[in-house]
Amino acid sequence: MVSAAQRVESLSSSGIQSIPKEYVRPEEELKNIGNVFEEEKKDEGPQVPTIDLKGINSDEPGVREKCREELKRAAAEWGVMHLVNHGISDELIDRVKKAGQTFFSLPVEEKEKYANDQASTNIQGYGSKLANNASGQLEWQDYFFHLVFPEDKRDLSIWPKIPTDYIEATSEYARLLRGLTTTILSVLSLGLGLEEDRLEREVGGLEELLLQMKINYYPKCPQPELALGVEAHTDVSALTFLLHNMVPGLQLFYQGNWVTAKCVPNSIIMHIGDTVEILSNGKYKSILHRSLVNEEKVRVSWAVFCEPPKEKIILKPLSEVVSEAEPPLFPPRTFAQHIEHKLFRKTQELNGSK
Repeated sequence: MVSAAQRVESLSSSGIQSIPKEYVRPEEELKNIGNVFEEEKKDEGPQVPTIDLKGINSDEPGVREKCREELKRAAAEWGVMHLVNHGISDELIDRVKKAGQTFFSLPVEEKEKYANDQASTNIQGYGSKLANNASGQLEWQDYFFHLVFPEDKRDLSIWPKIPTDYIEATSEYARLLRGLTTTILSVLSLGLGLEEDRLEREVGGLEELLLQMKINYYPKCPQPELALGVEAHTDVSALTFLLHNMVPGLQLFYQGNWVTAKCVPNSIIMHIGDTVEILSNGKYKSILHRSLVNEEKVRVSWAVFCEPPKEKIILKPLSEVVSEAEPPLFPPRTFAQHIEHKLFRKTQELNGSK
């Protein structure tokens, strides 16, 4: 169990002027960690695309096709986008955010009642990252992680009881996100020249695709130029949907540079994950991204990862998107094996750099 003293929130509120060495990033990373508020103001250079979903199911073929084409292009070029007019009400999103922020505003001792037990691989609940890599590196965040859909697979006993609206708001949001997932996967399927429901089936369908929510809590950091909230990674999911409290922090590695995502009101950020990148044989991109921290404001984000079942499905490029000219870029693996492969590769890289 991580003690309350080891929570990043406790560190942050203890009045320290400098961060412990295990939170300081390696030299090569420090070269490009800037002030996130300055970064977000920059208008020159590439910007994360914003996709208006209003016309995605329009009765007018021209409107529908234009919307779907823009979504497909963003998935192929960036692998990340701001979604607006996504069909989930501002009121519900505000409730989800308020519920999560209310939980994190509880005293650390109260949150510890929900602490997970990472040693037993049960990561559902309240936690902080343990040093699980060769460098002993830590990230400047605490989190709350739990499965939110399908409803029959949830464990409501570990969901926060405070605030009382937490379960209802989060459950409703997960249900609506699951519908949005189907819509997005349909468009991406058609974009590959496949049947509309093909990608959905390939990731487990309504019964097996799991929606896991991780509320990331990034406390103020006295030396934000030395730390990261989340280190650079790609998501293993099929799709990831992200809300945040309008404090900038997300950066995407695009065409050799780190691009800071703007705070777009009423939007949901969507990432293409490794799973869809593999199935599409790289036609849709899973983009490298990370989170910066700052010393002025707490940042909170709500990530929902749509993940295929760990063992039931073999992930590999679909036969229809492979040809002699475009051979498979990824070997067949289960989702669990893909996660294992990424962890192994990361450990090898760290060991090699020691």
